[in-house]
Amino acid sequence: MVTMDEIVSLCKRRGFIFQSSEIYGGLNSCWDYGPLGVEMKNNIKRLWWKANVQLRDDVVGIDSSILMNPKVWEASGHLQNFADPMADCKVCKKRWRTDQLSEYKCPECGGELTEPRMFNLMFKTFMGPVEDESAVVYLRPETAQGIFVNFLNVQQTMRKKLPFGIAQIGKSFRNEITPGNFIFRTREFEQMEIEYFVKPGTDEYWHKHWIEQRINWYYKLGIRKENIRIREHGKDELAHYAKACVDIEYLFPMGWSELEGIANRTDFDLSRHQEHSGQNLTYFDDETKQRYIPYVIEPSAGVDRSLLAFLIDAYENQKIDENDTRVVLHLHPAIAPVKAAIFPLLKKEELINKAKEIYSNLKYRWIVQYDESGSIGRRYRRQDEIGTPFGITVDYQTLEDNTVTIRDRDTMEQVRVHIEEIVPYLEEKIEVKF
Repeated sequence: MVTMDEIVSLCKRRGFIFQSSEIYGGLNSCWDYGPLGVEMKNNIKRLWWKANVQLRDDVVGIDSSILMNPKVWEASGHLQNFADPMADCKVCKKRWRTDQLSEYKCPECGGELTEPRMFNLMFKTFMGPVEDESAVVYLRPETAQGIFVNFLNVQQTMRKKLPFGIAQIGKSFRNEITPGNFIFRTREFEQMEIEYFVKPGTDEYWHKHWIEQRINWYYKLGIRKENIRIREHGKDELAHYAKACVDIEYLFPMGWSELEGIANRTDFDLSRHQEHSGQNLTYFDDETKQRYIPYVIEPSAGVDRSLLAFLIDAYENQKIDENDTRVVLHLHPAIAPVKAAIFPLLKKEELINKAKEIYSNLKYRWIVQYDESGSIGRRYRRQDEIGTPFGITVDYQTLEDNTVTIRDRDTMEQVRVHIEEIVPYLEEKIEVKF
């Protein structure tokens, strides 16, 4: 299996992900997405939105503010409960989560630890010119609360009837004490979340529905079934508000770890916001003529973890023959940052002009690259390593009959295609049917 070091090296070498503020020594657990990384990340978000919003009549989207009234976090319980037990080493001064220690001593130097105390994970800042308690606001630790406080706004303006969902993609911030494993756990991360509001009593059905929908999304985009599983939370690990929760886990290099959580949050969130805000957040059911607070099913995925899983699953150091190997990313064409690369076979003006003409046409539809540097074999290898699914080569036959060769990244087989058929050929291969 690929190691995390191999993935980190590939990401730096090929422009997927860089250490944040690298020229100043970096900032722990903060990462910048490079030219290829941002394209791949945007593709993942677009495909999630397409499957869960665009193609569903019962889900709409919002984009809520990162900064919210502090009363939101009081109502949600984050100010009181969103904390980890921490202890400091009296010798090396490092800080540790005590609930993750196998024995109560410093894992680094074996030194004695202080008594544990609760450490809130929310980032605190100030709004306005005066830095006092009245000006305190928080960077949101999750995107869900922005959905809950807009439940009535969305339900009424969109005239939605239960069951319906509200989706959001956005940044969240958690002051994690033990981040690590590259982009798996970071202090700044991006979430793809749905809050799906249902009638109490139908919640178990919809929980199963969303588990099936979400795991199939990963399958459709190429994650191998042997590398993914569903793990149900035991009663001792359920959040206090949850009736049930499952994790979709992926086999990362460090072992099975959470890729996405799908929780039955009951009516906890809307009930709390109704209590703390004094606003009526009940739903009037036209069929039963009753008012009630909806239950909520929450599929919550991380963009960064998804990207990491797709990279790991696609990575192969492939032996071609006794004398040749290649690094290749078998990314689904819909996720690949670059869809096709266009090459003139040789650095001859007539071939270059025709290749650039094809490149100019294709770049209106997809992210594509033009490359004339080095041997054609070396150019193929560069594109294999970044997951480009198709290589389009212009040769002297192109000048005679307007056909090109299209090379498949995975099989390395080549087919001859007329220039006018390139777009429909690629469209069929790139599109994913959810």
